[in-house]
Amino acid sequence: MDLKLAGKTALVTGSTAGIGLAIAERLAAEDAHVTIVGRSQAKLEEALEKVRGAASPTTKSHVRAVLADAASAEGAKILGEQVPAVDILVNNLGIYESKPFTEITDEDWRKFFEVNVLSGARLARQYFPGMLARNWGRIIFIASESGLLIPTDMIHYGMTKTAQLSISRGLAGLTKGTGVTVNSVLPGPTRSEGIVDFLKSVVSDPTLPADEMEAEFFRNDRPLSLLQRMIEPEEIASMVAYVASPLSAATNGAALRVEGGITPTIA
Repeated sequence: MDLKLAGKTALVTGSTAGIGLAIAERLAAEDAHVTIVGRSQAKLEEALEKVRGAASPTTKSHVRAVLADAASAEGAKILGEQVPAVDILVNNLGIYESKPFTEITDEDWRKFFEVNVLSGARLARQYFPGMLARNWGRIIFIASESGLLIPTDMIHYGMTKTAQLSISRGLAGLTKGTGVTVNSVLPGPTRSEGIVDFLKSVVSDPTLPADEMEAEFFRNDRPLSLLQRMIEPEEIASMVAYVASPLSAATNGAALRVEGGITPTIA
C-alpha cells in the first residue's frame, strides 16, 4: 500500500534506537524526508546510516540528523533553527524505570515530566502553528498503555503517559476543520535497547535467560496481555506510519492501541 508519504518532512525524537529508530526507518522507506535527533554523535551517525539504508536511492539525501537534546529548551531551539518546519512530528522521546512509589523523589517526578511530557509539548508548540498555516500536518505522541492502566511499580512513568494523552486530545481540538491531526499511539511492552536491564529490575532472578525473564514478566506483571510477548518496534512503526499518512485523515484526537491486548476495551 502506498501511504502517500513521499516528500513529506518528518521529525522523530528519541530516534537513535528502539521504537523511534524503527519509526524513522519506516517513514524513510515510504520516501518521507526524515530528520532524526539524538544526544550522542556516535549513536546518531549509526542510526543515520540505518535510516538511510531503509530509504530509496532518491530519498537517502533527504535523510538527516541533528545533534540536540530534544528534552531541553536549548535542544528545541536548535531543532527549530535547523528544521524550521515539518509536516510530521513524532514525539517519541521518553524514559522509563521500575521504582517503588515511596522511593520516587521530587527530582524523579520533575525529570520524568521534563523528558516525557514537556519535550513533546514544547515541540508541538513550535511546529503546530506552521501546520495550521499550511493546512496539513500530523503530530503523533508515542504514549503507552501505562497511561490507562498505571503500573504500581511505575507510577511516575504512568503519570507522564496520561499527561501525553491529555495534551494530544486537547491539541486535536484546536485542529477542527483543518487538514491537521493530532493522535497518540499507545505501545505495550516493546523490545528495545534497555529492555533486558528493565526486566532484570522486576523479575525474581536477574540471572535468568532473557526469554525466561520475558515469560515471567508477562506472567506476573502483565497478565492481561493477549500477546504474551514483547512487541517488536517495527510493529509500532507500522501504526505510526499509517497515522502519519494522508490516508489517516479521518483519525484525529484518537488514542490508538498497539499494546497486545493489555488494556480492557472499556478503559
